[in-house]
Amino acid sequence: MNNTHNLALVDETALQDGTDPQGNTSSVTRPGKQASSWHAFLTLGLAKTTRGTVLKTCDHQGPLYVQKPFYPEGPAVAHIYLLHPPGGMVSGDRLTITAHLAENTHTLITTPGAGRAYRAREDKTLQHQTVELNVAHNSTMEWLPQETILYPNAHVRLENRINLTGNATFIGWEITCFGLPANQETFEAGHAEQGLQIYQNGRLKVRERLVIDDQSREIFTAKAGLDNKPVNGLMIAGPFDQKHNYDELIDALRGLCQAHPALSGATLVDDFIMVRCIHHDSEQVKQLFTQCWHLLRPALINKEACEPRIWAT
Repeated sequence: MNNTHNLALVDETALQDGTDPQGNTSSVTRPGKQASSWHAFLTLGLAKTTRGTVLKTCDHQGPLYVQKPFYPEGPAVAHIYLLHPPGGMVSGDRLTITAHLAENTHTLITTPGAGRAYRAREDKTLQHQTVELNVAHNSTMEWLPQETILYPNAHVRLENRINLTGNATFIGWEITCFGLPANQETFEAGHAEQGLQIYQNGRLKVRERLVIDDQSREIFTAKAGLDNKPVNGLMIAGPFDQKHNYDELIDALRGLCQAHPALSGATLVDDFIMVRCIHHDSEQVKQLFTQCWHLLRPALINKEACEPRIWAT
């Protein structure tokens, strides 16, 4: 495995507004100094060998990297834990995550803990994360991170693009918590943009976009929006072969949704099954998505679900 370790801290000085990532006043304020920020990237290359799916290349810059893959399902499926030691993004941070799956590979990527976008500094410099997953023919990507917490006054853009080639398949979810509900802190100020695009053989198949700003903040209270629930989740799996009937699968997924305390539902949109969920508790959303994953995975790729060990810690 080619593993390049280059640490790059950009403008390593005190925070411009004198706050730490949690929003507390810092004792090292230096007015007029440029604030620190990370421009970090991680690029993974997965390939099929006689030993199964292996991590052939792993290039990174900044505090963004992975441990060696785990194989709880055997050599065919690599479980990878994405590590970001700072625990979140401050103003000016840019994180770029890219994965290239060669033909006949299968990878599950998750994270050991929640991601965070902390309160922005007064200059509102963007906190930006980009994920691009390239999945070759006859390969499967599972993108199952823990939730992302957007602190009040964060100024964040989260972009996800999945490129599928041939009969490649994808299962993924995004769970976003707006504000800090346990502390009764809402996302009443701040800016958030979320985007998800799935392409199949260069053709756009799924496009999701959510923008939260002062002009659209009523979405938090609207019945057709988040209905006063700070946690929003979306799970997508596909593409499913349109030659088959998936009514029983959809009914089973809707049964899980109805039995769960969250407001949720499952639909088949063209070739992709989507499960949407809003709730007050991100753990409850993850619990529902995990239950749905246990149904979707064998239906899509004929493999029983195998939960990453780190989820149990």
